[in-house]
Amino acid sequence: MPTTDQPTVAGQLNAELRLPWSTVFLPDGTAVISERDTALLRTIAPGAGNGPAGTLGKVPDVVPGGEGGLLGLAVSPDFARDRYLYAYFTAESDNRIARLRIEGNTGALRLGVPEVIFTGIPKASTHNGGRIRFGPDGQLYVGTGDSQRRGQPQDPKALGGKILRITPAGRPAPGNPFDGNPVYSLGHRNVQGLDWDSSGRLWASEFGPDVDDELNLIVPGGNYGWPEVTGSPHRAGFLDAKVVWPSTADSSPSGLEIVGETAYLGALRGQRVWAVPLNGEFAGDPVSYFTGMYGRIRDVALAPDGRLWVLSNNKNPDFVLVLALPV
Repeated sequence: MPTTDQPTVAGQLNAELRLPWSTVFLPDGTAVISERDTALLRTIAPGAGNGPAGTLGKVPDVVPGGEGGLLGLAVSPDFARDRYLYAYFTAESDNRIARLRIEGNTGALRLGVPEVIFTGIPKASTHNGGRIRFGPDGQLYVGTGDSQRRGQPQDPKALGGKILRITPAGRPAPGNPFDGNPVYSLGHRNVQGLDWDSSGRLWASEFGPDVDDELNLIVPGGNYGWPEVTGSPHRAGFLDAKVVWPSTADSSPSGLEIVGETAYLGALRGQRVWAVPLNGEFAGDPVSYFTGMYGRIRDVALAPDGRLWVLSNNKNPDFVLVLALPV
């Protein structure tokens, strides 16, 4: 059954991070964390205590600015064979995705030469999207923003304001709703979180404008309304959000992780962790935890030991909050 019982703080790793954005875990349990402005990939070894994170390397050609920089990470589902880490980042002219081979073993990892596999995602000082995640089907899903270009989200030929679905090599994935096109869903403003529930349904968190942050259930070819509508207006041709936060001061939802039948979301302006019970295609009332206690929350990620890692995002040396989840 879905639960929103209180998570508890199991620890805090004072890793001295600088504007961290995304956390992923390698098969050996090593955490890899992207830093937006430094373009560094930081590492925390399994079982590591407090102290500065290690550094795997710097992703080249990253051009930080505003909300752009080194953003989302994803680990190849075939990592044992191909050793690929994927990164979404802002370059000189666009947002793009590269894959980087991780060499070496636990405690002695090295970063290989990156291979850019996808380009042309529009960039701006804000609304750059940036979340990437491999789905149960082995394809890479990409959340993009409208890059302040309001004509992009409703144009199925444009890459901005979309969820994209591409192969691990960066080509439009077979079976996409628009033939030969990477677009999977459209009408988005700024997608910040992606994850699948236990039945394989895709959910996404999204920033609203001054109102109506959203948690959406994503269907292939679905149109989520931006910039024509926000929230759940029940307007023909557009899909309503399953959860709407009317005040962006309470949320600004970034990272998303679904554990069991509960969706956990980190809130930036809202400075809290939201828990949303899921029941099939329906979402219950959000419950907030740790409001104002740890500042802005950029990402939430499930660790191999079943605990939830929460990234602070406060422009100070940032830390990882480790949460024990209810069972």
